[in-house]
Amino acid sequence: MEEFYYRKLEVYKNAKVLSHQVCQLIKKFPVEERFALCDQLRRSVMSVPINIAEGFGRFSSKEKAHFIQIAFGSLNEVMCELELACDETYITHEQLNIMEEQIISVKKQLSVLHRSILTNGDYNTNPLIPNP
Repeated sequence: MEEFYYRKLEVYKNAKVLSHQVCQLIKKFPVEERFALCDQLRRSVMSVPINIAEGFGRFSSKEKAHFIQIAFGSLNEVMCELELACDETYITHEQLNIMEEQIISVKKQLSVLHRSILTNGDYNTNPLIPNP
């Protein structure tokens, strides 16, 4: 098995893109939010690819699935924080809608990955999970 197999996962790649995009949005938040909402949002969005990677460093399918669940929860947290940012007019409704579409896409991929891990072990023929 490849040492850093998680790098091949489309969901990992998409979670990194989402993380980058959210971090770009944060740069436009007011300075007074730097240690509040910005910090929380940055940690939440970065938690998604980090937990995918950590899960694939575990030996059992149950442990891998657990970290995928944590990543899924972090996406819910990111969505809530973006809604709060929109309420405070730090981002526009259009920006929120764009981010929501991406979050939903990653959530769907995580759901498929989670189900696949629990059903088939680590790998199957799903395109989200390339064969080693």
